[in-house]
Amino acid sequence: MSFTKAAILMADEEDEPGFEEELDDGSGGVDAAGHGRRKRLFSKELRCMMYGFGDDQNPYTESVDILEDLVIEFITEMTHKAMSIGRQGRVQVEDIVFLIRKDPRKFARVKDLLTMNEELKRARKAFDEANYGS
Repeated sequence: MSFTKAAILMADEEDEPGFEEELDDGSGGVDAAGHGRRKRLFSKELRCMMYGFGDDQNPYTESVDILEDLVIEFITEMTHKAMSIGRQGRVQVEDIVFLIRKDPRKFARVKDLLTMNEELKRARKAFDEANYGS
């Protein structure tokens, strides 16, 4: 069973009263009745990632929404944890690295991304120096 089918089955089983599908209708996250609804921030990227990992080219909206909820929850938790260590109230790269140090896959990915970022900075600097003679 694919991820999207499983997500749909889970959503159908819940049948929570008052469930409303959250769509980006351009209202800035507030519906006509004034109730707060979260604007979907990562839908396009998640759809592309899901397709890249073998899902349908147009995955179910419910699947994307569930995945987005998980991503936002993860980001929120990591941000709160990072703000509580190091310099209080500030998130620094070192705090994130500290939090994921025990997860080898995440740690390796962050390490790769930070290395690539440094390489890009050096390449940009060399390019600017070559073109503008600084």
